[in-house]
Amino acid sequence: MQNRLQAAFCSNRRRLLRLAAGAAALPAVTRFARAQSYPTRPVRIIVPLAPAGTSDIIARLMGQWLSERLGQQFVIENRTGGGTTLGTEAVVRAPADGYTLLMIDVSAAFNATLYDKLNFNFIRDIAPVANVVRVPNLIAVHPSFPAKTVPEFIAYAKSKPGKITMATAGNGSIAHVFGELFKMMAGVNLVAVPYRGGGPALIDILSGQVDVIFVPTTASIEYVRAGRLRALGVTGTTSVEILPDLPPVAEFVPGYEASSWFGIGAPRNTPAEIIDKLNSEINAGLADPKIKARFVDMGGAALPGSPADFGELIVDETEKWAKVIRATNIKPD
Repeated sequence: MQNRLQAAFCSNRRRLLRLAAGAAALPAVTRFARAQSYPTRPVRIIVPLAPAGTSDIIARLMGQWLSERLGQQFVIENRTGGGTTLGTEAVVRAPADGYTLLMIDVSAAFNATLYDKLNFNFIRDIAPVANVVRVPNLIAVHPSFPAKTVPEFIAYAKSKPGKITMATAGNGSIAHVFGELFKMMAGVNLVAVPYRGGGPALIDILSGQVDVIFVPTTASIEYVRAGRLRALGVTGTTSVEILPDLPPVAEFVPGYEASSWFGIGAPRNTPAEIIDKLNSEINAGLADPKIKARFVDMGGAALPGSPADFGELIVDETEKWAKVIRATNIKPD
């Protein structure tokens, strides 16, 4: 009798253990199924900047790739305003289901310090999905400017403190912050002239109304090739393929590095399996020869990596630019 009771007990125990194991496996099965089926409808990529800019171009390039790879449309939606904060907030408040993504650029690292009261904490509220590309700026002058190299520019600026004008796309813009770092490290006094966007700033540097600009390669390369702008140096740590003879500013200002970078994020708590799937597909795109060539044409270089890699970059850049913004007391328009 005792043996039969013991056998029955063991049988029931094994049955309960199998049921418990099956129940424990259900979430993993559900997550796998969700990742396998994603996406089942169109996905929005919100670009918090105007159409036709570098962020928009990169978003459309990657959106087309993801549409082809995943069989659903990745639709680009431009939401401008607040120095990218309005578009970012829209993503922060969106459902964390993988159907609303954010195109991120280096200004996200600026804004944490530029703005005293944001309705979000970028590092906390946006989950990094994938870095995409790094694109340096050029330090460029009008062809009539009496300096042909970075050392000549620094020497001339030091001989005329407070007389050299620096065009920016507004206070706290990429061109402005990159320029302020240069001023600090090179020991020159340039007068920042804010414009309402990069387009008007570029127009005035082309006409010689201002002296110098820290301008994206995407916006300036054709003017450099046509001789309408003189590029003195590249703001990254190495030369770029499209201008192989143009030296990095760091050769003359040791430690100077100021590159734009672009990546994709999602609302926090977006399922990890969806983030991993997007990361894998984006990295596949970064290895595609056509996309790599397109980035080279922009003066950039693909940056494959994990979500954690991208998260680390965002944290590091936020800390780096916070020091510059506080030291120079930059305030947004």
